Amino acid sequence: MLFLQLAGKSYARNLQFRGAHMINNIASALFGFIYVSIWTGIGENHSLGAYGSAMVSYIAFNQCCLWVVSFLNNGLGIEQSVRTGQIALDLMRPVHLFYHLMSKEWGQIAYQFVYKFLPIYVLYIFIMPLQLPTSFMTYCWTALSLLSAAYISICLNYLIGAAALWTTESRWLYWVNYAFSMLLSGFLIPVEWLPGPLRSLSSYTFYPYLHYVPTRIYLGMEQPSAIIGAVLWCCGLTTACLLLTRTMRVRVEVQGG
Repeated sequence: MLFLQLAGKSYARNLQFRGAHMINNIASALFGFIYVSIWTGIGENHSLGAYGSAMVSYIAFNQCCLWVVSFLNNGLGIEQSVRTGQIALDLMRPVHLFYHLMSKEWGQIAYQFVYKFLPIYVLYIFIMPLQLPTSFMTYCWTALSLLSAAYISICLNYLIGAAALWTTESRWLYWVNYAFSMLLSGFLIPVEWLPGPLRSLSSYTFYPYLHYVPTRIYLGMEQPSAIIGAVLWCCGLTTACLLLTRTMRVRVEVQGG
């Protein structure tokens, strides 16, 4: 119940800024139009392989997915807590730090899905020739895949934020992760079209499960069994987060607090 309340409070807090967030929606939609225009131009003179006209749907869905799996709080706010010394109190609370911050982040993800993902995608549906699933189960598997992707992103940001206890500054890790995500997750270009070394590197990471796998499941180009890989990564990253939290409790180094 506590974790649901934390998520609800985070959701409610974001509701106060719905008007301001519309600007982000407009900018995100425009970027999506730009990416679609680029691929439409490429498709006029080159074959887009198995994607064909579905490439527009691929790019549009990926652009919306950013608000669920990529645009999370930097380090889940841990870096700022380290700078102010608040992290010491957070670790002393009877609520586990990872579950505490994760619950708050789920509230923000829910808000961004309702007020960012859905409005932008509905706009795309009316303006662009998108390929929509015809099976209800496809929507269900896509939702499960997106939940797994969001959880992976939460774990990654938690690990990045926790690094601030030893490095003082972990923001650079956030941007390194963001850069690798844009490159290896299939956000702008399908993973199978990456150069050989990058394609191999991507296959050994969790990045394809952030964009590539959910989008292909949505388009009916991937079997639901692909989610198994995401579940395994969720389990591994959860273990890493819990072990790191235990280490944080044993030895905490607070800069400036």
